[in-house]
Amino acid sequence: MFPETEAVATIPVKDIDVAKRFYERTLELKPTPDNEPGVMMYENRHSKVLVYQSQYAGTNQATAATFIVGDDIERTIDELKEKGVSFEHYDLPGVTRRGDIHGTGRTRAAWFKDPDGNILALVSG
Repeated sequence: MFPETEAVATIPVKDIDVAKRFYERTLELKPTPDNEPGVMMYENRHSKVLVYQSQYAGTNQATAATFIVGDDIERTIDELKEKGVSFEHYDLPGVTRRGDIHGTGRTRAAWFKDPDGNILALVSG
């Protein structure tokens, strides 16, 4: 049924204009043309992120979207910090943390939130 379909990270936000500034300026995602009012679709070579206005924005307590940044995780964290992004720290079983990076074997991850409190992740992949 779904082998040939595409999945999209879908993120609710309270204010589409505030979200637009964050996703476009801070994360440097490029909007697709012809977005509907209250909805923005962002697309790059590898993924799509749909941001839409909702009264339920920020209520999810789990990761809403993960960006696989490979070996550039430290540089990506530094660049986001320069733009004012703060990183979350979690105590997870079997996970060690150095600074903002959580590690489990070869995988390294870091979490941050968008202006509505949606949790986003960076993964070394």
